Amino acid sequence: MDSIANMIIQIKNAGTMKKETVVLTHSKMKMAILECLAHAGFVAGVTKKGKKVVKYIEVKLAYEADGTPKISQAKRISKSSKRVYMGAKDIRPVRNGYGVMIMSTPKGILTGSDARKQSLGGEALLQVW
Repeated sequence: MDSIANMIIQIKNAGTMKKETVVLTHSKMKMAILECLAHAGFVAGVTKKGKKVVKYIEVKLAYEADGTPKISQAKRISKSSKRVYMGAKDIRPVRNGYGVMIMSTPKGILTGSDARKQSLGGEALLQVW
């Protein structure tokens, strides 16, 4: 199964159940994606825990003032069966600026707006709103 899609669904489901934190298995790609989401304000905090072999990520979820989760929907764009690449000019705002696109660029994992500012294209991983 796709580990990135699984991570996003776990976070979304935990938000609907009003959980405070989610524990995920560790990988560098997941950590970079979660740091981008934290930078964009969709996740309150990300910490890496554990030792050598047994590592995991603890994600603190963010909620609106009325108690609704910040991540209401997520869409995986590039899958293992179909990779989707975008140039810097092809990157558009997600949900009129209310969402964020996460991209894998030559300079690492960035949000779509940051990649467009730096004139970088790359693989579109997912959209969150």
